[in-house]
Amino acid sequence: MANLRKFSLAGKEIGQVSVDDRFVNAEANGQMIKDYIVALRANARQWSANTKTRAEVSHTTKKPHPQKGQGRARHGSLVGPQYRGGGRVFGPKPKFDQHVRINQKERKAAIRFLISEKINANRVIIIDSMTMESPKTQAVYKFLKERDIKGRILFLGESTFTEVETEGKTQRVTVSSSKHDTFIKSVRNLPKTEFMLASNVSGYDVMLAKNIILTESALNELNQWLN
Repeated sequence: MANLRKFSLAGKEIGQVSVDDRFVNAEANGQMIKDYIVALRANARQWSANTKTRAEVSHTTKKPHPQKGQGRARHGSLVGPQYRGGGRVFGPKPKFDQHVRINQKERKAAIRFLISEKINANRVIIIDSMTMESPKTQAVYKFLKERDIKGRILFLGESTFTEVETEGKTQRVTVSSSKHDTFIKSVRNLPKTEFMLASNVSGYDVMLAKNIILTESALNELNQWLN
């Protein structure tokens, strides 16, 4: 059982929070982690790159110079790829859906392992609350400066859930909420700093961040989701 240090937004240490051993001692296959990250990056592509062939460009079809008499190579029109403004040869075209399916157990195992790496490297701390009366970028900047937190930072906040009954079963569903709006406005102007809900975090977000700062409720949410 590991303990994470807990701080107030003012930068004072106010206690410790225990972390489940399944987070601290998480294990995962290296190839599985690689496949998961590659799939995430591939699914982020739009696949909408499009170039025009010589049949699609809007250009004159006039012959650029006489066929004979000048000792020059024969050219039919200015839509050829050898001319500026002509069509592209074998250029990219919009493709069909290239979505790569990600196994949910492997996804959870990868995120759990990447978070455990941050915990074991002392790159995860707990903040007591992200509730602010008004946006104050200076307050967040002062907190990061006093704790000497540098590099890319990921803030994780707890999600808002509601219970919905479907076919006689009660399910928890994430709903949008404005409770983090002031904190989001406070960090959006800080370089290399990002905020997201714990339920939306991906392994790529965790891997990209050097430090993770989250609330105790967000930690519990990750614990229930991943374990």
